[in-house]
Amino acid sequence: MKRGIAAATGVVLASLWAPLAMADIAIGVAAPLNGPFAPLGQQLLSGVREAIADLNARGGVAGEKLKLEAVDDGCEAKKAEAVANQLVGRKIRLVVGHVCSAASLAAAKVYAEAGIIQISPATLLPRLTEDRAGPGLFRLARRDDAQATALADLLLKQFGTERVALIADRSAYGKALSDAVKEKINAGGLREAVNLTFEPGEKDFRGLASTLKGETIDAVFIAAHAADTGNLKAALAGLGLNVPVIAGDAVMSTDYGAAAGEAASGISVSFLPDATGLAAAQDIVERLRTRKDEALGYTLPAYAALELYAAAVADAGDTEFAKVATALQQGRFETVIGPVAFTPDGDADMPGYAFYDWRDGAFRPADATN
Repeated sequence: MKRGIAAATGVVLASLWAPLAMADIAIGVAAPLNGPFAPLGQQLLSGVREAIADLNARGGVAGEKLKLEAVDDGCEAKKAEAVANQLVGRKIRLVVGHVCSAASLAAAKVYAEAGIIQISPATLLPRLTEDRAGPGLFRLARRDDAQATALADLLLKQFGTERVALIADRSAYGKALSDAVKEKINAGGLREAVNLTFEPGEKDFRGLASTLKGETIDAVFIAAHAADTGNLKAALAGLGLNVPVIAGDAVMSTDYGAAAGEAASGISVSFLPDATGLAAAQDIVERLRTRKDEALGYTLPAYAALELYAAAVADAGDTEFAKVATALQQGRFETVIGPVAFTPDGDADMPGYAFYDWRDGAFRPADATN
């Protein structure tokens, strides 16, 4: 059951299925395509587009070509449920998404009832798989509790006796991650000096930066999206407060550097282990670079979601929902992000979080891996 795109399309029962191919297989991408989390949604879209092009160039899946249906969930539960129903109406077979936890939870029930495979490269909330909507739901992202542990371990190791500030935006993501990190550092003996929140998309961070300077902060943990984190970093530097910043996965975007400008260095961000150096990913990485694009963040995991679907269809010998879901649950597949198998609750059985620093105009792997 070790397959990648080449195996899943070059040998995928082509002679059996090709004469029967009557329609395209519709693949959905459901993610925030506008607003503060749009860079993460665009990463999903980029990865899926690239995978669809590669699969179609090799004959498609089960003798059928793939077509893309993308919807903007606004990172909101109500809108996500609505667009999920739209995708059901478009006869989607696979949805790659969502990003935000509230959106994934709301949409997962719709996909489960409709018999649609859902693979999320980005939703972190443990509840997504703990309260799994159905057997067709799988997650490539690492769970939030694992990320909080990695972040807390870093804070305790490097700043265990220092004055640390916890900062979060008031989104569900920001609150959940900040609360989890607070619980873990407190259990480890580190009490935060400051715990503050702000509205996503804040226009002026000078007041917040001034408060942190007044508290003589030694390090800042922030749970927010990329642009806000960059703007806070720039505001801190503007006051001469060049302290280390530690952040979660939502910062893994070039939007951070654009907002932070010359103050961008001095940050550590937790994210999935870097797959861009893997041999299986080199062709995709280079192709994207020739188009002045990068395999950032969730791009390769989104590509891997299509590899997984194609390989599962090959193993199942069918595109029928239950058979594909069973094949995904039981298989182990080679992908651009490495070998993937799933635990009984649908989580990817893969290594946890790694850390990235901003160097030379991009986030690059640091030494620490958790």
